[in-house]
Amino acid sequence: MAHTLANTASLIASRTLRLDSQAVADARSELAACFRLAALLGLEEGVCNHFSAMVPGHDDLFFVNPFGYAFDEITASRLLICDFDGRVIDGEGQPEATAFYIHARLHKLSPRIKAAFHTHMPNATALCMLEGAPLVWAGQTALKFYGRTAVDEDYNGLALDNSEGDRIAQAMGDADILFLKNHGVMVAGASIAQAWDDLYYLERAAEVQLRALSSNRPLKSVPHDIAQHTYEQMRAGDAESARAHLTSGMRRLRDRGIEFDK
Repeated sequence: MAHTLANTASLIASRTLRLDSQAVADARSELAACFRLAALLGLEEGVCNHFSAMVPGHDDLFFVNPFGYAFDEITASRLLICDFDGRVIDGEGQPEATAFYIHARLHKLSPRIKAAFHTHMPNATALCMLEGAPLVWAGQTALKFYGRTAVDEDYNGLALDNSEGDRIAQAMGDADILFLKNHGVMVAGASIAQAWDDLYYLERAAEVQLRALSSNRPLKSVPHDIAQHTYEQMRAGDAESARAHLTSGMRRLRDRGIEFDK
């Protein structure tokens, strides 16, 4: 990538960073678990999708996966810590170029976003290839995202500079889900657990929608007032439910002997 990478040791010494706290270690483990869970569910595409999360206690540093590793190779210690200028502060390797330009700009311009997951997962990406609104409000799972989505209609090639990262961040705005037409999806969360929960249920909502459409029968949409009410019911317990979902996933990984947190 175009940014110059500075020496890790000197950067840490000059900025007296605290990267060994329990909060940082916990965030590493949670994010690594999300990669492994996504791999088990087939939500990745090669080595070109990427998840990021802000480093606890630092408003200008974020975790991201290094280029060249599949999701099922990611562990807590393999995650990189980068700053918004493209320097790798901690870890070996570099982020994939589009990963840096998308995630650095998104986190910098939208401090509310603590975790950002970008995938080309098959069903949600299929909806990005269709004309019109990607999600329709015809299934209960989809209603989790009612009023929370945005659509980037203007595919502009690979995100290889700050301006494209800025454009994507602007397209997301206040939404939590961005459908990138002709590309894939971006899921933004107030925590790693909430980003994972949304990523999982977004793909499930897309899957059942495509199955329903394959019947060639009209979809039965949920009226606005019921859709809004259902979303508000879901939102009331969203953070707690998301935490339980990720905790369950981490427990299942450990039961399988998958050492994501090493």
